[in-house]
Amino acid sequence: MGERIDLIAPDGTTATVSTHGAEPVSWRVGGREYLWSGDPAHWNRHAPWLFPVVGASAGAAVRVDGRTYPMGQHGFARDLTFAVIERSDDAVRLRLTDSDATRAHYPYAFRLDVTARLRPAWLDFEVIVANPGDGPLPYALGFHPAFPWPFAGGERAKEGGYAVEFETAERPFAPKVGDGGLLLRDEQPVPLDGRILPLDPAIFTEAFVFQNAASRVMRFTGPGGAAIRMEAEDFPHLAVWTKPTAPFLSLECWTGHADWAGFDGDLTERDSQRLLAPGAQARHGVRLSLEG
Repeated sequence: MGERIDLIAPDGTTATVSTHGAEPVSWRVGGREYLWSGDPAHWNRHAPWLFPVVGASAGAAVRVDGRTYPMGQHGFARDLTFAVIERSDDAVRLRLTDSDATRAHYPYAFRLDVTARLRPAWLDFEVIVANPGDGPLPYALGFHPAFPWPFAGGERAKEGGYAVEFETAERPFAPKVGDGGLLLRDEQPVPLDGRILPLDPAIFTEAFVFQNAASRVMRFTGPGGAAIRMEAEDFPHLAVWTKPTAPFLSLECWTGHADWAGFDGDLTERDSQRLLAPGAQARHGVRLSLEG
């Protein structure tokens, strides 16, 4: 779905970005694909952008000024078509603005620009959230890329030695996830060894969410020394997720997160939701790079 825009760097690194959700659907370095294929047998997405909420909303809805609006998991931006604003051989800027369709779920004026830039062995994103309205804009933004595990494809059980390496030590606990994807105040232990999370499909009954993480960088490392590095700018929450039988790993960065179970307040009161002043804009960045 959507137009697919191919980018190429001088060294032959390529990427493809879809206007559907401004989602990158391919990133090839040295002829090898490093984004998840989107195989619907496991997960039919590649690397979606999450807006205007991240995670589940209580009752699958948000409340604004006493009214209730339906809101699906991770918002709606990932399922809408962005307009192409600028493009070149190695970059594209895509834009989503409010419409009758978005205001049925989120009664705010907004502008969301996603710019992808390709360079040798890395793929860079700049996201600008702008508020053209006359009141505060409550928003959350997230990036949800997934990568093949193992890097060369195949079955995970036949190749061990993979890990996630954090920039600095993180608390070895994460909120439990309850019914409907809502966060619980109870915590689950995370099998961290210092900065290292050794990867085993069996540990993933749900996502590990690191709220207000100390790290800005996560590395998905393989047994041969290669690593996919994700550096997040102004995304305080990090997450690691997969499905127990799926050959991919997702590294995620978020400004917000799912509602806590039992929350029934206004969207402006949602925990970690940003409030952007009228006429203001906010910048967020993500860089994917291949090391080793």
